[in-house]
Amino acid sequence: MFRTPPKNYGKLYQLGIIGLLMLSAVALAITIWVELDFLREQKIVEELIRKLPSDSTASAKELAGALRWQFRLTTLVLVNLVVTGFAVMLLWRAYQLSQESLRDFKALAADILSSIDQAVITIDVQGNVTSINRCGLELLNPKTECVGRPLKELSAVPLHDFCTEWKIEKSPTMFRDYKANVNGSQRALRAFCQTLCDYAGNDLGMVLQLRDVTKRVLIEDRMRRMERYMGLGSLAAGLHHEIKNPLTALSLHVQLLEEQIAEDNPSEDVLQMLNVIKTEMARVGGVLEGFRDLASSGQLNLAPVNLMNLIQRQVELATPQADQQKIQIQTVIKCDLSKEIPADRIRLEQVLLNLILNAMEAMPDGGTLTVTVTEADGNVQVEVADTGKGIPEDLHDKVFDPYFTTKNEGTGLGLALCDKIMNQHQGNLSFHSSEQGTKFQLTLPR
Repeated sequence: MFRTPPKNYGKLYQLGIIGLLMLSAVALAITIWVELDFLREQKIVEELIRKLPSDSTASAKELAGALRWQFRLTTLVLVNLVVTGFAVMLLWRAYQLSQESLRDFKALAADILSSIDQAVITIDVQGNVTSINRCGLELLNPKTECVGRPLKELSAVPLHDFCTEWKIEKSPTMFRDYKANVNGSQRALRAFCQTLCDYAGNDLGMVLQLRDVTKRVLIEDRMRRMERYMGLGSLAAGLHHEIKNPLTALSLHVQLLEEQIAEDNPSEDVLQMLNVIKTEMARVGGVLEGFRDLASSGQLNLAPVNLMNLIQRQVELATPQADQQKIQIQTVIKCDLSKEIPADRIRLEQVLLNLILNAMEAMPDGGTLTVTVTEADGNVQVEVADTGKGIPEDLHDKVFDPYFTTKNEGTGLGLALCDKIMNQHQGNLSFHSSEQGTKFQLTLPR
């Protein structure tokens, strides 16, 4: 529960206490002055008593007694003023301590909000931002001061629409996922909302929470991909056995048939039909081998691999075809690759070459293919980027699906197999695509 921010009475309290202290000081000065006058008058009366005749001293002594009582009362007032002034000073000190405690509490609350690894944004009933923590500024990166401004002006993320929907449903489990560009990288953000109330339960606005769930989304996506391979191992072995053996026998008989027909000078149509049979048999065999590679759970042959040499070798293999297609290949190294990494060289070469060839197929009219190597969080990242037309957004979810392809040729197992190999390396394969091209990123642990 949040309390309504109190009005700023601090200066009024300070002025009141200062005025009370000044008034006490003036009253104390006047009282001391009056006491001094009483002392002086008492001395004058005592002088008169000594000089007056004995029959006239009674009235003078009565006057002296009255002066003494007035002096005593004035002394009592003086003590009262001193105690009052001391009490006001204690009140002033207590006020200062309360202000310091309030500042410390506010600083602690601000530190706690700043330390939270999710964005916390408060808005009032009019939809204006009243506060935002450090993580919120980092994730949303507002271009101007956002406190006091409408929520819709805070960022390109449509949080205002989410708040409007939440006001209708007001469900604590309601959330929305958004994509935002944070420091040049695409991040997945998940938004939650709650009612902001004061201590009396009055509605002050709403509290928005934004969590960076990029890693969680990647893990969930990775788990979904791995589920595709679970149980395929035994199926692949069975299919390979049940299809490969008849296919081998069929291939042998076709070869014998071809040798026998060759002695009788067959027509061109017969030879063409035989060639079609052999081609289709080879294609079925290739599909079968690809499925077995995809579904099998074979162990990696890990060994120290020099990633720089591996990349250069794949680039050299692709250069002749790139020259024919008028594609310029660039290699950008932004980290130290002198230290070897544990990997299966053959399978890693398979992944990298597959991505390079796919990038070249995306640029039939030429372009630029860039292989960039960086390091982040102890992992090596290899990015293969092309300048093609990109992958349509409605196909992004199917890119790593087995047998999915947009090309006229191929089985559609290439990227699925690459994704599996990267998972076996405890790494990750991801991509980002737009109209300016596609970037595939390999992440390998050191």
